[in-house]
Amino acid sequence: MLGPFPSARRVSAPSLHALPPTARSARSRHALVLVLVVLSGAAVFLLGLGQTGLVDETPALFAASARHMAESGDWLIPRVNGLPRYDKPPLIYWLMGGLYALPGSVQWDPLGSWAARLPSALASMATMVALSDTLLRWPPSGNGRSSAPSVDQAATAISAALAFALGPLMLVWGRTEVSDALFTATLASSLLLAWRSYAAQRGPWWPCWIVLALAVLSKGPVALVLFALTFGLFWLLGAEGERLQRRLRPLAGLALTLGLAVPWFALALLREGKPYWDSFFGYHNLQRFSRVVNNHHQGHGYFLAVLVLASLPFTPLLLLSLRRVLLQARRPLAVSLSLGRFAAAWLLAVLLFFSLSATKLPSYWLVATPAAALLVALAPVKVGLPVPGTLEQPPSQAGLRMAMAASSALLVLISAALALAPGWLPLIHDPTLPGLAAALDRSPWLHLGAAVTLASALLLSGLASNRPAPRLLQSQAILLLLVPLVLLPVWQIGDQLRGAPIRQLAVVARDQRSASEALAMVGLIKPSLHFYSQLTVLFEGRSATAVVNLADRLGADFRPGLRPAPADLQPTLLLLIDAETAAQPHWRGWQGRELAQAGTYHLWRLDRHWLEQRARTLQAEGSDPNWRDPRPELF
Repeated sequence: MLGPFPSARRVSAPSLHALPPTARSARSRHALVLVLVVLSGAAVFLLGLGQTGLVDETPALFAASARHMAESGDWLIPRVNGLPRYDKPPLIYWLMGGLYALPGSVQWDPLGSWAARLPSALASMATMVALSDTLLRWPPSGNGRSSAPSVDQAATAISAALAFALGPLMLVWGRTEVSDALFTATLASSLLLAWRSYAAQRGPWWPCWIVLALAVLSKGPVALVLFALTFGLFWLLGAEGERLQRRLRPLAGLALTLGLAVPWFALALLREGKPYWDSFFGYHNLQRFSRVVNNHHQGHGYFLAVLVLASLPFTPLLLLSLRRVLLQARRPLAVSLSLGRFAAAWLLAVLLFFSLSATKLPSYWLVATPAAALLVALAPVKVGLPVPGTLEQPPSQAGLRMAMAASSALLVLISAALALAPGWLPLIHDPTLPGLAAALDRSPWLHLGAAVTLASALLLSGLASNRPAPRLLQSQAILLLLVPLVLLPVWQIGDQLRGAPIRQLAVVARDQRSASEALAMVGLIKPSLHFYSQLTVLFEGRSATAVVNLADRLGADFRPGLRPAPADLQPTLLLLIDAETAAQPHWRGWQGRELAQAGTYHLWRLDRHWLEQRARTLQAEGSDPNWRDPRPELF
């Protein structure tokens, strides 16, 4: 997806057979390591990718927008549920839409989730390869790149990939149909390519700027800010400023990035005008940074907590490595050995920028997870000094032993929590997941997870090796079993309880609907109803105002896919409502007929005359319609 990473120093021989035996061995072992990384990535991100339906709510909006692109042929502006969707640039929609446009997608992707998730999965795998390849080409031990990677070097390269893939955030977002994994991959690839240009003696300066343009087309101008902030902090930590200027050519590079990315934004502004400017630049960028939106308010230390949680169970190794870099900041260091320093600058740039943001979400931290993975993998490594032939021991072997022991202890705690699941599962109360605790209690998956994490703790403690790098890799490798043994089965249980009822009722609504009958959903908002019914849906909340809004919209909402008409001409509507909303006073005494029920949801054919009478009563009590008010995230 992201293309090959160019090497700054390429072997000039025309073929592998013309290389000396040692060079052929180096190439072969390098390739073998990357093959293992790709296989590991496939196990984490591709296994069972399309076996569950779309996740509500944001992922379903991405998928529906991308499918609309493929069906309509309009590849400029994403649209969902009859409205333009301005929240993200188009790259993720293009990739998803391209897959939806493939022939026979309904047959090979019946749930519509494989096409929507594959870009995230492949992007996550590409990040794994980029991390490993960088460590193989610039080993932190300073042994150079002419010889085959040693066992420790190979272990370090694979460990970085696994530390990224097995992080709690990436295990979820790397398989989810949103733009975050793609943005993480494109920004990470751009940063790594830029560092590689800096570390090399010669080679092209422009690849990082091309990939940075893809990052801008994935998420927006925040990519430019994080790129600049990372290299600013890298310079403060001791990078050579003159070399950065010479090797990266920032002015020419920025012009190249903008030249590739800006045309789409210009076309979007030309066609959509002020609404696009106000929504994308005003709300989704400036306002999210300067104000709290959607109640996502957290304290300034929020991302410090996320930093700790996102690298579990290997957070102690991350903190050890970060401390080492900061203690050695500004000390002379060969540029080819500065990857750990660069990773620290990268992580701190994300921490600083998003800590200053008023709106805070855990997904914002994803762009820091590749940097955290590098620091975890580098913790057990001896880092070469600038003086040829000398090596610097890690600052404290006792510190490394303590970090390894602390990570082992965290794995034991996780194992105990999974083994004791019957005690805490009944504490889970989610109306959209009825019976989850009972389903998990009956299954063996959490107990298998407890066994896997306990085995990982034993391996990290030195059960099979006394060398730190292989111990870390062994511990990570067995954790790969958590994906088929825990993550996928639990995800499937959640999908059957939460997603399947919406899919079932969407099919009933599509089959039972008359030609001009509207479909609405009140209470819990699930955009997957729109995706699976392939109908424009009127979404409203749980309050009394929802009744008033719905009655008014049926005669006045002219978005594409709707046929507004008075109740005399269209006397019924289809209404999907959850049990908790149906119990609200303003829905009691409803008139009509129940067509189907699944999970906590009911599908009603509702009498519009009753709805309008109830709306008039509520309006007299002070509930005025507000659906015409501007809403930046309306769908």
